[in-house]
Amino acid sequence: MRAEAGVRPVRRGRPARVSRKRTARRAARVAAWTLAGVVLLLLAAGLVFAGSAGSIAAGITVAGVNVGGLSEEEAQARLEATARRYASVPVAFTAGGKRFALRPAALDVRGDWNAAAAEALEEGGGARPLRGLKRLWLRISGAEVQPSFDVYDPALDYRLSELAAEVDRPAREASLVLRGREPEIVGGRAGRRLDREAAAGIVVAALGGFERAETALPVATDEPEVTRETLRPVADRVRTVMSASVRLTYSGASFTVGPRDIARLLILPSGGTTELRIDEAAAARRFANVAQGVARAPRSADFAVRPNGTVRIVPSRPGRELDLAATGAALLAAASRTANRTGQLVVDEARPALTTREARVLGVRRELAGYATLYSGTADRITNLQRGIELLDGARIAPGAVWSFNEHVGPRTEERGFRSAPVIINGEYEEGVGGGVSQIATTVFNAAWESGIKIAERNAHALYISRYPTGRDATVNYPDVDLKLRNDTGRWIVIKASYDESGILVRLLGGGRERRVESIEGSLEVTGQPRTERIPDASMFAGQRLVVEDGEPSRAVTVERIVYRGGEVLYHETWTTSYRYEKKIVRVGTKPRPVVPPPEKNPPAEEEPQPPPGGGGGNGAGDGR
Repeated sequence: MRAEAGVRPVRRGRPARVSRKRTARRAARVAAWTLAGVVLLLLAAGLVFAGSAGSIAAGITVAGVNVGGLSEEEAQARLEATARRYASVPVAFTAGGKRFALRPAALDVRGDWNAAAAEALEEGGGARPLRGLKRLWLRISGAEVQPSFDVYDPALDYRLSELAAEVDRPAREASLVLRGREPEIVGGRAGRRLDREAAAGIVVAALGGFERAETALPVATDEPEVTRETLRPVADRVRTVMSASVRLTYSGASFTVGPRDIARLLILPSGGTTELRIDEAAAARRFANVAQGVARAPRSADFAVRPNGTVRIVPSRPGRELDLAATGAALLAAASRTANRTGQLVVDEARPALTTREARVLGVRRELAGYATLYSGTADRITNLQRGIELLDGARIAPGAVWSFNEHVGPRTEERGFRSAPVIINGEYEEGVGGGVSQIATTVFNAAWESGIKIAERNAHALYISRYPTGRDATVNYPDVDLKLRNDTGRWIVIKASYDESGILVRLLGGGRERRVESIEGSLEVTGQPRTERIPDASMFAGQRLVVEDGEPSRAVTVERIVYRGGEVLYHETWTTSYRYEKKIVRVGTKPRPVVPPPEKNPPAEEEPQPPPGGGGGNGAGDGR
């Protein structure tokens, strides 16, 4: 820098900078002393308000209950006592214009007061100076500890379901109806529903706390999903469907379905649906004659026994049947067109229960054994035999499997074609639906006996029946008394059952190595005499007796079966059967005999002596059988 002549340079700014530094130092000292003073005051306050570490700070409440100044144990005791007082005090809840009252005890609502008291103590805890400052702040501002609650969930769910049943009003979806041939849209309506998840938390919190103010529960609006706008295109389609007749064709033939019939077949959208459908039940009624005309029952493969005992397969034949669902869809599709309103009847192949190929796979080659029994008893009993044979015919037993008579024939009920007929129950003849089916079981048992296959379970009749082979009868009673066979031949077994005008026949068809059966029949031994049952009869004079049933003694018999396969003995079995006695039934007279008056000593001359009434007595029918 260059100075002009005669002029002194001037030095600027330095005194100002010195003044500012001094001011700043002075302000810093004041701030430091002020801060120190504040800190000292806070420390003093912290020391003054610190209180005892074992007591809860003032200003703290738990569920609205003031616990300030109490120890943790005292707070817990106060909270528990308060909860007991409120356990039976109801809380009123409102939802959807309904009002409900619930008590904590009814839902077993319990607060965790131990944890709540510990949390309240922790709110005002810490080291002494800091604890005091925290407690000073809590004294001014206060703090609320929210306890946790347990509830018996099944009771809560049940109560909420009751509330929902009162509150909920489902939305009404828009629907379509027909007024003559014109579709009309019925508008929907919004509903409401209890928000059960949110309501559960509110109910538990309200019942666990100690306030008894009326509490509102959340209710959501349930809007319909199907509206008028949704159904307008469907209504337009219905107009097209109802506009003219539809022609259905099959194999060169055809028939017409008019608009009135179409209307009866339609299922219009309702209850939240938007689809136009054909009612299959109504279609089945409308097309019953057509279905009968096109139908052909399938024929299952069967087995015929040649005179030499070998078996040939009678081939199966597929059938045909009207597919109602597909035909209904074809009708609706044709009706939905404004032109070319023609559809096809859909006819499907009906598969037989057993095809020829499946029959060949079974490997049935010959008749293992057969057995026949004759009809006996009432017409209803014979009906039961024929119905049971129909259900039994065609039964198949896989190699190694155990076959159950009851599982295959099923329950004997009137709905399944069985009738009431005599049946043995607890050793006595009574009426029961399905009476006589045990004759089928006996026939199956003897066919299995003669074939040499394993009999896994057999139960004899309680009473001896002379028309069956001695010791070789079987009884069944659905579902507990059963006849079971085990297929131990290594090949499939098919049961071929039939009946004619004289009786029933059961054949077991199969394969594998041939077996020879030797039967050794023991003698039928009497093991006890029948008990006599006397029935009072007021229509007979005292002293008269009439034998109604002669009765039968109890008996026992042992039979043996030896089964040979080739040169080996496959089974040597002993079967012992005991039969109960049948009661002898005698009717005994109880009617008093008439008293005969003594004759008069001097009868009037004009009167002839009369014989005494009763004809002189006697035992009447006696012991006639």
